[in-house]
Amino acid sequence: MLADDGERQAQAGALDSAIHLPGEWLSSLIGFIGSALPGWRDDPRRPAATGETALTAQLCARLASICRHSPGWDFLQFRREEPDESDGRRAVDIAVAPSGSIIWIEGREYTEYQTLLPVECKRLPTPMAGDRDEREYLYSRFSTTGGIQRFKAGHHAASHARAAMIGYVQDGDISSWLEQLCDWVEQLEGDAVEGWSAADKLQITSHDTVGRVAALRSGHARQAGLGDIELDHVWIEM
Repeated sequence: MLADDGERQAQAGALDSAIHLPGEWLSSLIGFIGSALPGWRDDPRRPAATGETALTAQLCARLASICRHSPGWDFLQFRREEPDESDGRRAVDIAVAPSGSIIWIEGREYTEYQTLLPVECKRLPTPMAGDRDEREYLYSRFSTTGGIQRFKAGHHAASHARAAMIGYVQDGDISSWLEQLCDWVEQLEGDAVEGWSAADKLQITSHDTVGRVAALRSGHARQAGLGDIELDHVWIEM
């Protein structure tokens, strides 16, 4: 909050104006997002929706509400369709940023004007209409709309070494989609698509079969002289 003289003040009774967090705190943040997914999906008050835009808007609203009432997370905000920091012509589906605080992670300062974690959201399967590529979670041969493709090219999160993706599994299950995506990565490598190799495969790190949600991880080399990027994936069976 701001005082009358424009000076940044600490959040009343809760947080200092600067919060120092270890780099691995981002793993806790991604875990927090994943833990919210089953309750959001199963909320009887949630309007029925299947489109990516509507689902992501709903999820962003849910996360924003939950973090305000969750001690230890109430210094965050979740924003929709935020212009990418490195390429303002492109928008990030969900941007996680500080709210009323300055956050330091490994010597880097984040204010409400900087994104802590960029998040891209994709449906599984990709709706097949027009010039959509069924592999769009990974890559599109028609455009630069592929989810991982955007990160590899530096079109999203060029100033970040870590980002996240949320997968809305609307047909099939998590295990079958992991197998399918690994097959597609092998196809991209076999077809000699520039920049793709077996190293781009996703690896599952946890799978809650009751909540029908899973965490996965992947690492990718990037173009344009950028360093590698690590992606955390959270998938939920809708």
